[in-house]
Amino acid sequence: MARPRQFDEEGAVEAAMRAFWIAGYDGVSTQELCAATGLGRSSIYNTFRSKRDLFERALRRYMADKNSGTFALLEGPGSTREKIRTLLYLVVDASDSDPLGCLVVNATVELGQRDPEMARLLHTDLQRRLTAVTAAVAAGQRAGEIATGRDPADIAQFVVATISGMRVASRGGAERATLAAIADVALAAL
Repeated sequence: MARPRQFDEEGAVEAAMRAFWIAGYDGVSTQELCAATGLGRSSIYNTFRSKRDLFERALRRYMADKNSGTFALLEGPGSTREKIRTLLYLVVDASDSDPLGCLVVNATVELGQRDPEMARLLHTDLQRRLTAVTAAVAAGQRAGEIATGRDPADIAQFVVATISGMRVASRGGAERATLAAIADVALAAL
């Protein structure tokens, strides 16, 4: 009879997510995952099968956490312009307390071109975010808050790309004032 697990599996995923977020997929060894999660090598492999499976689970958790707040904001009350400002300034404000950038952006850069399954997962996540931003922009155009001269999907691409670029800049050490200036220019472009 198999022994029951004696650890917090979700806590281990959270700890692994943080390790991958800091160092990237290739930058974290199995031994470092053991140290981060407090688990032995056999527990990691028995529970998560492989480093890659643990990474995927951590990435999915990150996506779910980040997207739930984004979608709630975009689908909630308020002006579209203010919603987009809030999204941009979430990146600015995060730079003060957590300059790790974005695990999704980091994974896209590191694995997006060499791991077809990961590329599909990342693409699906991107499409979900683009759909939500496009719907918000279209609503903003209907309300007269955003100029109607551009396709809402193109504006959504711009907003999402700006946020991704800001996260890369943050990870690279950009100061808060620099990130705020990027956000302000993006808002003026709407």
